[in-house]
Amino acid sequence: MLLLLVATVAAVLAGAVPVSAHAALTGSDPQQGSVVQEAPSQISLTFSEKVATSDGSVRVYDPKGKQVDTGDVADLGGNSYGVKLRPGQPDGTFTVTYQVVSADSHPVSGAFTFSVGAPSKTTVPVPGQEAGGGVVGGLYGFARYLSYAGFILLVGGAAFVLACWQRGAGVRPVQRIVVSGWLTLAVATLALLLLRGSYTGSGKLGDVFDLDLLSDVLQTKTGAALISRLLLLAAAALFIAVLFGAYARRDEEDDAEGVEESEGGEAGEEGVEEDVVREADGTEAGGTETDRPEGAGPEDDDEHSDADDGSYQRDLTFGLAIGGGVVAAGLAASWAMAEHASTGLQAGLAMPLDILHLLAVAAWLGGLATLLVALFRAPSDAQIETAAVRRFSRVAFGSVLVLTATGIYQSWRQVGTWSALTGTSYGQLLLVKIGLVAVLVGIAWISRRWTTQLAEAPAATEQDRETATGDGADDGASADAVGDGAGAGVADDGAGASAGAVGDGGRDDPERAAQLARQRVAVATAREKRLRDADPGRRGLRRSVLAEAGVAVVLLAVTTALTSTEPGRTVEEAKAANAAVAPDTQSGALALDMSFDTGGKNGKGVVRLEIDPARVGANEMHIYVQGPDGKAHDIPEVKVAFTLEAKDIGPLPVVPDHIATGHWTADGVQIPMAGDWNIEVTVRTSDIDQVTVSKNAKIG
Repeated sequence: MLLLLVATVAAVLAGAVPVSAHAALTGSDPQQGSVVQEAPSQISLTFSEKVATSDGSVRVYDPKGKQVDTGDVADLGGNSYGVKLRPGQPDGTFTVTYQVVSADSHPVSGAFTFSVGAPSKTTVPVPGQEAGGGVVGGLYGFARYLSYAGFILLVGGAAFVLACWQRGAGVRPVQRIVVSGWLTLAVATLALLLLRGSYTGSGKLGDVFDLDLLSDVLQTKTGAALISRLLLLAAAALFIAVLFGAYARRDEEDDAEGVEESEGGEAGEEGVEEDVVREADGTEAGGTETDRPEGAGPEDDDEHSDADDGSYQRDLTFGLAIGGGVVAAGLAASWAMAEHASTGLQAGLAMPLDILHLLAVAAWLGGLATLLVALFRAPSDAQIETAAVRRFSRVAFGSVLVLTATGIYQSWRQVGTWSALTGTSYGQLLLVKIGLVAVLVGIAWISRRWTTQLAEAPAATEQDRETATGDGADDGASADAVGDGAGAGVADDGAGASAGAVGDGGRDDPERAAQLARQRVAVATAREKRLRDADPGRRGLRRSVLAEAGVAVVLLAVTTALTSTEPGRTVEEAKAANAAVAPDTQSGALALDMSFDTGGKNGKGVVRLEIDPARVGANEMHIYVQGPDGKAHDIPEVKVAFTLEAKDIGPLPVVPDHIATGHWTADGVQIPMAGDWNIEVTVRTSDIDQVTVSKNAKIG
């Protein structure tokens, strides 16, 4: 039930928080929305971090929708990648689409346009769904959350048994929660491996079993991490077999010996005198104890046997702790080597700290889940001891300290600035997580108080348990009496021998026997519940631990959602990079370069038109004319006209004033409406040589 609750809340939160890429496009050449005079030979894209590409990761389409790139994506160094265009491309608007995988394993996709000569209509459909979305994205995200939950239950449950409650190795509910964690992590890892190719590629559910895609996945960093996790799970299965096999049997044997010694206490006391006499006789007849051969005495044999048993138990516990710790660290590393910690700032330090962070989460939350099961589901003869609860309290406190230290570092690494903490999705989720951790620590403090009360009042606890045991015995006697009375009633009615059989427990009446069996089960269940509820301190502890578990479920969901959200530092860096290459959005200035050739002497050059702020209303316009040598060049006349064809406005003529060599200006140029305006510039280089060039631009 706990695992189902974890998965359900995680899935709900996954639907509420969009999956974001962890690498962002920070620049391109040509720039998005720009207009160039000639078609470039290569398109380059720059990302905020390293990405994985393959043939076809970047595609370029001409205005008619024909793919015009060569298909080979080249690494240009740094975080830039390029694809070459085929020569002889027409004028118009080109569309660039890309789909790559960021260094921390998340797919990144997008599209942008640029124009050659002048903007035009295009028939290229821009993909509306980002990579990693749809049904495959949802399934992949759900499998990720299940893998985290399975890891926490597996590692935290096993650690709880070894470090806090070794007798719990023989308790069935505790065994179930650890084995359930193993099964969940194994199934989720297999699902991630199968879904990975479709998740980062086509996004089609039918490609899940594509062997070619699976082969490609195995060659990636994420594929290697998932395969490593499966191999480590095989070692974890061996660990579980020993923990709940030889180790649990050893604890059961120790408990049985303790019970036998307790039951034989009276017999031992009654035979003390006989032992003394026999011992004296043996001394007189055979001399002193020191005269015996070494190891001949039964007492010495018992002492050596006890010592051997204790040494064996300690060695087994130590071996399981070392082996389990190595396997747990390896499982945690399978996340650290392929996700946030593996890329970005100080990756060499971030990876081991991320492993510590995951292990601390598992020890705390997984131990909490196991403690909850032990308090509610463990049978009365295997109730968890107060000392075990106190040991877990210390383990949880240490885990919180580790989580705090590593969490502060990771938060600084992934967020970086106060603005990113409050102004990005990652930062806002992080604030929610911090609040939940504070609530969880507060409830844990209440649990520690209940644990202290349990330790200070053992006498009252034993008395309450004895009372509950007595009530249970009375209930059992009542149930037997019901059976006997029923049999007697049947005998009074004259049923003869068969009635006696029914009264004997219903052996000859299957229906009656089944009824009596159900009664005995009900009585036993009620007795178990009374035994668990006999101690008011335990009732309070169970309530506080249950509240902790509820908050922990939500905390786990928020934590796993953070792994699918673009870090705040990356968002801020992408914004800064885009601001550096984008036009001045504050002023809205627009600059257009247009080549001209009037056909006469000195009739070639470039005219540059600048409009500031390029908004509805009054604007300032500057025109610069350069000759073929790039120097300022005077010509007899320059005129400009604005046309908004969509609204049938224009042409609106503007005649600028000549103010310097190759420089004309006009103030108060009125743009009446926002839209895609056609701007025509007429250049006259002589009395008879004249040409008009134009470009489209968004204004307003």
